[in-house]
Amino acid sequence: MPRVLWMLVLGMAVNIIGSSFLWPLNTIYIHNHLGKSLSIAGIVLMLNSAANVIGNLIGGHLYDKIGGYKSVLLGIGIALLSLTGLSIWNDWPQYMLLFTISGFGTGIIIPAMYAMTGAVWKEGGRKAFNTLYIAQNIGVAIGTSLGGFVADYSFKLIFFANTIMYVIFLFIALFGYRNISTPTMERKQEALVAVIDKNRTNLQALLILCLGYLLCWIAYNQWTTTIASYTQQIHISLKQYSFLWTVNGGLIVLGQPFLNGLFKQVKMTLKMQMLVGIGIFIVSFLIAAKAGSFTGFLTAMIILTIGEMFIWPAVPTVAFNLAPKGKEGTYQGIVNSSATGGRMIGPVIGGLIADMYGMTVLFIVMIGLFLAAIITTLTYDRALKKRKVVVSGTVRGQM
Repeated sequence: MPRVLWMLVLGMAVNIIGSSFLWPLNTIYIHNHLGKSLSIAGIVLMLNSAANVIGNLIGGHLYDKIGGYKSVLLGIGIALLSLTGLSIWNDWPQYMLLFTISGFGTGIIIPAMYAMTGAVWKEGGRKAFNTLYIAQNIGVAIGTSLGGFVADYSFKLIFFANTIMYVIFLFIALFGYRNISTPTMERKQEALVAVIDKNRTNLQALLILCLGYLLCWIAYNQWTTTIASYTQQIHISLKQYSFLWTVNGGLIVLGQPFLNGLFKQVKMTLKMQMLVGIGIFIVSFLIAAKAGSFTGFLTAMIILTIGEMFIWPAVPTVAFNLAPKGKEGTYQGIVNSSATGGRMIGPVIGGLIADMYGMTVLFIVMIGLFLAAIITTLTYDRALKKRKVVVSGTVRGQM
């Protein structure tokens, strides 16, 4: 890998370590410490995710306009200011306001990071995005393993630890990303006339794919919201719940390189990779629906993790393959806003269903969303196959 990609990997890991101190525990903090209902907790998380969606779209657009370096610094600056505020004011309603602002800042960062990753190692193909995905999960493994212990001692220290990690991330970005090349104006002008018609077809394919991606994230997000609260009700400790996410991150770090080799050996297309992953998600939720102890949820989490190793790195790779020249950031922004949209809608839908009908109905509905995602994944590339879209004389990537 290029040296600069290692800097992106390091920055992503530090970024996610910081956020992983807090995001698995948000619902627990709002519900148990601030005394709000699960529905209110869902609304707070929805506001954070709505701001994150806006940040994703703006961040992708900014990458195409001003480059990744300035975009990432802007996002870090906004996130750092809000997290500093949370370290000082974390009562209600300040928590809701500052948490929403932090979502906007972090939203700007991610699409720019993914677009830079594709730009600095184009020949790496899916390997580049798999590497960034592994970095994210190193952050999850470290952040969640420490977060549970810190929260047991003092929940307020979580906000301070998150702030410190973003200060470190700021220094990494300042000195590590300055010279990363980004699309030039000449490249954009050359691409404009050539890809307008193709872009309609490619964009249509991306939007259909991202609809299924959003549905998967709505269901997946229940693990950090309704399922998190449910584990507390059945007397699974905070440390045990945090350990589930440590297992998640650690398994991805160890298992993703093995899966990458498997994908290459069996010549699995990205489309088949995503379909298999959704099927594994369904199995995980079936097990979680019957689980009544830590062992059952641990089994479900291991299976869930295998599923996400199939899906989550594949979608940004497909988006990069679909993106016309000069639109890489915008397409990554759409992908990340879809994931964030799932995290935005998921807490509200899950909270309402859990409050009104119980956890059994919740699991049934979430499995239904996975089945709908299978349909969108099967059909997203039909228009591409008809037109046989070619970019720069070759088909960009396996669909």
